[in-house]
Amino acid sequence: MLDDQPARPQPRAVLWDVDGTLLDSAEYHWLAWQETMTAEGHAVTYPQFISTFGQRNETILHEWLGPDLTARELHHIAEEKERHYRYLIQTRGVKGLPGVQRWLKRLHEEGWRQAIASSAPLVNIQTILEALDIGEYFDAIASSEDVQRGKPDPQVFLAAAAKLAVPPQRCIVVEDAPAGIEGGRCAGMHTIGVCSSHATLQADWVVRSLDALPDDAFDRLLNGRVP
Repeated sequence: MLDDQPARPQPRAVLWDVDGTLLDSAEYHWLAWQETMTAEGHAVTYPQFISTFGQRNETILHEWLGPDLTARELHHIAEEKERHYRYLIQTRGVKGLPGVQRWLKRLHEEGWRQAIASSAPLVNIQTILEALDIGEYFDAIASSEDVQRGKPDPQVFLAAAAKLAVPPQRCIVVEDAPAGIEGGRCAGMHTIGVCSSHATLQADWVVRSLDALPDDAFDRLLNGRVP
């Protein structure tokens, strides 16, 4: 006898970047780097900061201070910067970008699995989720501790998908940076680009703000029906 039980629906997931996607805390990163590097006796300019924003700390510091920076020095400077950044988040507060709260809630209610996929340290991500009061919507976090290579390498997205037990082709990456979009594409995932910090992005679906997406956007994208 044929099994007439309905097929179990395939899992689907949304993998979220943090800075520039869930919130804009670029100013806090700049202030934290400025404070930390000044205390270490190294001046850093805003153009230098912008040119490296979103990269892993070791990449940033080797670019600013050269290849001879020791692992101990790198760890110390990076820890001080991240400590100051978290202090700014906790004392000054943050706000989610337009559409974030609505989409997190909607996707959660519709049964999508959701994860953070970020090169930020885990404690930073936890601080942000607590400040925005959105931790309940996420089933997993892939952070800098889970990977050895930063975006555009797809490693962090594949790590997040594995934690959710969702195949890459059933995942949608939401990103604000070209490196993140490239990483999502290299992982074999669909991509949504939010132009909060870049004028253009080469994503499957590009919007100025998440609140500009139609209600069926994620379903349409997963099924190959892009605008």
